[in-house]
Amino acid sequence: MHKRELSERDICTKFITPAIVSAGWDLHSQIREELSFTKGRIIVRGKLHTRGKQKRADYVLYYKSNIPIAVIEAKENNLSVGAGMQQALDYAETLDVPFVFSSNGDAFLMHDRTGLADKVEQELSLESFPSPEELWGRYCKWKGVSTPEAKNTIEMPYYDDGTGRAPRYYQVNAVNRAIESVASGANRILLVMATGTGKTYTAFQIIWRLWKSGTKKRILFLADRNILVDQTKNNDFKPFGAAMTKISKRQIDKSYEIYLSLYQAVTGNDEEKNIYKQFSPDFFDLIVIDECHRGSAAEDSAWREILEYFSSATHIGLTATPKETKDVSSITYFGDPVYSYTLKQGIEDGFLAPYKVIRIDIDKDLQGWRPSSGQVDKRGQVIEDRIYNQRDMDRTLVLEKRTELVAKKITEFLEATDPYAKTIVFCDDIDHAERMRQALVNLNPDRVKENRKYVMRITGDEQEGKAELDNFINPEERYPVIATTSKLMTTGVDAQTCKLVVLDQHIKSMTEFKQMIGRGTRINEDYGKYWFTIMDFKKATELFADEAFDGPPIVIYKPGSGDPPTPPDEPGENGGAGFIGGGTGGHAGGEGFSLGPEGKRAKYYIGDVEVQVVAERVQYYGPEGKLITESLKDYTRKTVRKDYSTLDEFLKRWTSAERKAAVIKELKEHGVLLEALAQEVSKECDAFDLICHVVFDQPALTRRERADLVKKRNYFTKYGEQACKVLEALLEKYADTGIENIDDIKILTLDPFSKMGTASELVSAFGGKPGYIAALHELENQLYA
Repeated sequence: MHKRELSERDICTKFITPAIVSAGWDLHSQIREELSFTKGRIIVRGKLHTRGKQKRADYVLYYKSNIPIAVIEAKENNLSVGAGMQQALDYAETLDVPFVFSSNGDAFLMHDRTGLADKVEQELSLESFPSPEELWGRYCKWKGVSTPEAKNTIEMPYYDDGTGRAPRYYQVNAVNRAIESVASGANRILLVMATGTGKTYTAFQIIWRLWKSGTKKRILFLADRNILVDQTKNNDFKPFGAAMTKISKRQIDKSYEIYLSLYQAVTGNDEEKNIYKQFSPDFFDLIVIDECHRGSAAEDSAWREILEYFSSATHIGLTATPKETKDVSSITYFGDPVYSYTLKQGIEDGFLAPYKVIRIDIDKDLQGWRPSSGQVDKRGQVIEDRIYNQRDMDRTLVLEKRTELVAKKITEFLEATDPYAKTIVFCDDIDHAERMRQALVNLNPDRVKENRKYVMRITGDEQEGKAELDNFINPEERYPVIATTSKLMTTGVDAQTCKLVVLDQHIKSMTEFKQMIGRGTRINEDYGKYWFTIMDFKKATELFADEAFDGPPIVIYKPGSGDPPTPPDEPGENGGAGFIGGGTGGHAGGEGFSLGPEGKRAKYYIGDVEVQVVAERVQYYGPEGKLITESLKDYTRKTVRKDYSTLDEFLKRWTSAERKAAVIKELKEHGVLLEALAQEVSKECDAFDLICHVVFDQPALTRRERADLVKKRNYFTKYGEQACKVLEALLEKYADTGIENIDDIKILTLDPFSKMGTASELVSAFGGKPGYIAALHELENQLYA
């Protein structure tokens, strides 16, 4: 066979792989072929979902098995040497790799991203592929790593537990960037990684490699919740074993090397402060601060006091949401992030769950409500005369029927989807969370009768509710199903199976909004959690349109840079947050509210004001990370036309495909949900007719109609009796179940074919396998004639 007739895989096997191995690369530890490094974006429409195409590199080359330094994209020989370069560059940017190659089996085109080469791109013969040592030397020069100690640090391998678990590509990027920064002498390092992307596991791998290399000998890991410290110690950090301890308020034991601490355990009153002062200021070489946005950045915070005491140590901050206000900036303290991995990237790669948003607008929120002259509330308070709107609901004005309406919409949604889907309802304060709990209990009497913990209020003031937090986040525990809360569950709650996040809280702090959304972003395939729904009653999801939602973290204000701009409102007291929404009435920032007893802001409770939904719409997470309101048909039409601009192009692809299942798979990878489309079109059509009808406005035939048309042509007569029976059965199978099921020759082992004879006997009725395949293709051509 001529070289130009070989497949891409044959080009790899016969030419590219031998050239790489000849250059000194180890086939087993340094060369990884056909490496899929993303999972494929999850695309949701209605109640169904599919996964998009994974990103897969033909080759990724590693130095010392843990540092990716080169990507190679292979192409067939009838294409040019550089035909794969643009695709390879895209992969190289994602994988943080400096050396990029394209090859068609004749030569290599090399692209150097370091900026240190005389020529950015140059062609190399197959015999001239660079060795591992050559590329590693250029890599170290690019990173500014020159000393033996620094090279020893970055060459230290990851922890391997023998199960095959390896860090995801972005975790590799984050770990390597952090370790290279340490090796280069940096002492303040920030990593920004979206909720659900495995920050603690990333921290473990950083600490493991620095510890094992001897670069850092005594390490402190700080977190701000006891449950996070315990989870870290018992799970991701478990391999540290006897070298690790958790700091308590007892006498400090200085014989350990890895210390974990709740920062409240070593700060507070003078006695507690003495705990960390029992360590000398230079005791720790490295301090890793988890969720460093939640206080460590503020100059007067307890965390900063610890960091300043151990100022000679290297400080690495991990956060999903950098704290950026006029007073506090984690970036100002740590410097710009050495690596960022956003929610948008996580969803695009298929590692995080996408969301659909149900926006529900209530009349009194939008139109406002005004009391009659001298009207009193249920407690006998005279209601201040003004117009109350969305800003006031559940903060200044409690309309009990509004609470019942929100609870009703939540209940209806769960009944229509999954009554046992884990649900978090974010309320304005503890009082609101309790009223919401009561409303949900009253609307779900049968569920509550099954188990009184079907609905639980989980807030900081009540021990029984807090005690159920572990059960709520445990996928194996059915109860509680619905948790009403205000602030307690915004952070540090790893709710892998949370499928519904309800926002009935005023939110204008971007940090807080990101944290709430983060409760739903984890995927758990074992429990069928691929995506989640956000039900928004207070316009909170308007923040998705804010560039700050998933843009690069920036410093809003640095001391000495002039007058600070007005920052987003930060959470208020009593569990309230900043305000969102407009309209007449209301007073931003809490100023101007009438005051009740003891100078507290008045809160009015009214039970007889009717409320109703005035608008409800569903929006989906779009390909660009924006919320889109789009019908399934519109989405399908737009998506398919990207690949097939005309009906002729689609017909050509369909008829030329050896197996129609391959075309159907391609459509699904592009997010075309054929099952949902069939439900919407309401006809028993196959994939071909659905696409032709929805995308190209052709009349749609059902599978039965197509099968009957073939029968009328009576073309089977040219085959023998046994072959005729097989083709007739295939036609019936198509009418019942679709084209992809008759595509596979294995169908001959199933009923009704197995009753006609063995598969080999049935194939022999067509003169052998080639004859059977030819007859099947003719049948398919007849179906789509």
